[in-house]
Amino acid sequence: MTERVHLRALATLTFAVFLAAAGLIDIGPADAAGPAASKKTRFIVGLDRQADFHIISLSNPDRVVVELGSVKLQLPPQPKSGPIGLVKGFHGGRAGGGRSRIVINVTEPVVVESSDIKRVGKGYHLNLEIAAVAGPKPARSLEDAPFDKPSGLGAAGVQPPMPRQALSRKAVEKRHAKPIIVLDPGHGGHDSGAKKNGAIEKDVVLAFAKTLRDKLEASGRYKVLMTRDTDEFIPLAERRKFAERNKANLFMSIHADYARSSASGATIFSLRSKVAKRLKKSAMKRAGKVEFSDGSVAPMGRKDRNVVERWLSDLARQDVQATQARTDLFSRSVIRHMGSKTNFRSKPHRTAAFKVLKTQVVPSVLIELAFVTNKADAKRLKSESWRREVSSGISAAVDNYFSHKAARLPILAGIN
Repeated sequence: MTERVHLRALATLTFAVFLAAAGLIDIGPADAAGPAASKKTRFIVGLDRQADFHIISLSNPDRVVVELGSVKLQLPPQPKSGPIGLVKGFHGGRAGGGRSRIVINVTEPVVVESSDIKRVGKGYHLNLEIAAVAGPKPARSLEDAPFDKPSGLGAAGVQPPMPRQALSRKAVEKRHAKPIIVLDPGHGGHDSGAKKNGAIEKDVVLAFAKTLRDKLEASGRYKVLMTRDTDEFIPLAERRKFAERNKANLFMSIHADYARSSASGATIFSLRSKVAKRLKKSAMKRAGKVEFSDGSVAPMGRKDRNVVERWLSDLARQDVQATQARTDLFSRSVIRHMGSKTNFRSKPHRTAAFKVLKTQVVPSVLIELAFVTNKADAKRLKSESWRREVSSGISAAVDNYFSHKAARLPILAGIN
C-alpha cells in the first residue's frame, strides 16, 4: 500500500510566498498491483523557493536524511497514532553552513526511488518517493545509499549531480535474494602450505571448504562461491577481489596452522586495527577524489563538487567502520558455535595484516582450523566426520550472524 504524507497549498500570513502543510493524507494503494508490491510512502515538504538538495538513506537507526540549501521548511504534522506508511516521525531545521536538513525516521531499511522539486502556486514542493527494500531480509548490514538524480535546481540552475542512481526494484530484489558467502581455501597448486603428520594444508582446507559449502547450500538460505574448488593457485589479492566483485556479504579464508611447539586448536583472525585505520583513510581519500568525467552526471561547480566529495568520503568511512563491526560480530559468533564442535586456542580471536582481509566493504575472517604440526589436530583435519561436525558449527555461526539486523542492513557506499 502507498501512503502519502501530503502538504496542501495554503497561503499563510507568515510567508507570503510559502507553501504550507495542511496534514497527513492517505491517498490509497500503490501504483504497482499485487500482494508482492513494495511498501511506498510519499513525503512532501513545502519550500519557499527552489533549492539544491541531496539525499541519503542510513541505518542503525533507519532514516532518510535530506540536506538542502538555505530554505524555509514547512513539514506536515507528526504521526500521532503510529507510523504513516514507512514514516515514524521526522524533524527538520537549520543545519551548519547556512543549510537546512530534514531527518525522516522510517520503520525499516528503505531507498528513495524518486525525488524532485515542483512549483505549486507561489511556493514549491519537495517530493520524495520512499520505498522499502524489496525481497527477503536484506543480506548486508550496511545497499549502496541511493543519491538523488540531478533535478535542474541550484544557484547555477543545476542540482549538484550525485555519483550513482538508486538501484531499480528488480535489481534490489535480485541482489538481496540470498546472502552471498565466499569461501577461500588457502594455498593450492604449487603452494602446498603447511605440511606435517601426513596433512597437507592445501588439500585438507579444500576438503573442509567443500564440506562447509555443501552444508551452507543445503540450508537453502545462502549462495556460496569458492575462490577455488580444485588444486590451483590463486594470488592473495585476487581472492579478496573475487569477493568484492561478487558483492559478497561474508568472506571466510580457510587455513591450517603450523607451529614449532605442541600448540593445537583453532584460531580466527580479523584485520589488525592499525591496518584497518589506514584502509579507512585510504578509502576516504580515494572516494573524495572521484572524477565525474564519464558524462553520467551534469557539470558542477567547485562548491557543489566539494559537497559530493565530502559525502563520498564520509560514506567510505562508514563502510570501513561497518565492515569492522560486522567482522567482529561474525568472529564472536564463530567462536561460540564452532567452539562447541572443536577446541580453540586460549586466545581464539586474534588480529593480523593478512592481505585477503584488507577490504573496506566485505566482512572478512581467516580461520585456522587446527595445527598440522600437532598429531591429534592433523588426524582431525584428515577426518571427514570431523569436517562435517565442525562445518555444522560454522554453519550455525553463519545463521546466527545473519539473524542480527546489523548483518542485513544495506552497504552505504558499495564497491567502486
